[in-house]
Amino acid sequence: MQATNVISSPSALRDWLRLYCADLQHEVFLVLFLDAHHRVFEVEPMFRGTVTQTAVYPREVVKAALSRNAAAVAFAHNHPSGVAEPSRADEFLTQSLKSALALVDVRVIDHFVVAGDQLVSMAERGLL
Repeated sequence: MQATNVISSPSALRDWLRLYCADLQHEVFLVLFLDAHHRVFEVEPMFRGTVTQTAVYPREVVKAALSRNAAAVAFAHNHPSGVAEPSRADEFLTQSLKSALALVDVRVIDHFVVAGDQLVSMAERGLL
């Protein structure tokens, strides 16, 4: 999905993520592709899971970032349980993705966890 006109500020991004994830009954892992000025130019729901988990493959995320010539990425996924707290598995996945993407000079700027109208930024929590 092209995001040029949809996501024009950090608050618009947060609102868009809340709306996108609001009624999902299964986990979805989104990758937001950013240019060198950290403007979102595309959003892709890359992985779909069950009510409690999603399998995410770092190799596929790296391929997607390189094919779009992204300078940076952000991630977002939902918790259908209604609790937006990042799990240990979320933290481990984020670090794994960050390490894989660092090898090809793509920065990870944030990972958002969305549950209902709640949204947690892992960057703001110091978890990046």
